[in-house]
Amino acid sequence: MTGSTIRVSRVYDHEPHPGRSVLVDRVWPRGVRRDDLGLDEWAKDVAPSPELRRWFGHDPERWEEFRRRYFAELDARPQAWRPLLDAARSGTLTLLYGARDRDHNNAVALRDYLAARLAED
Repeated sequence: MTGSTIRVSRVYDHEPHPGRSVLVDRVWPRGVRRDDLGLDEWAKDVAPSPELRRWFGHDPERWEEFRRRYFAELDARPQAWRPLLDAARSGTLTLLYGARDRDHNNAVALRDYLAARLAED
């Protein structure tokens, strides 16, 4: 959809978060003060279940299966991600995460999930 952008940013990078910024991890990132993050929302409910997070363990070899399982969890909880989709429709949405791996984390998967929903519009 024109005008919407979904960005992904690591909380430890200390870069500006344009638009609406939302932490999408279930666990608060270590060593980060809430006041320093400057986020608009902490959306714990959109994060993968604790069981899925533990199973994945940020193992790149489990990435595709993680995405499949995470997307199934998201399909079952539209009330968790619909507000993010609405925010993306109205401008820039920045999904914040704490994981070390920049390519294999729930924020990247969530961005892809939301982008697919936007494309359906």
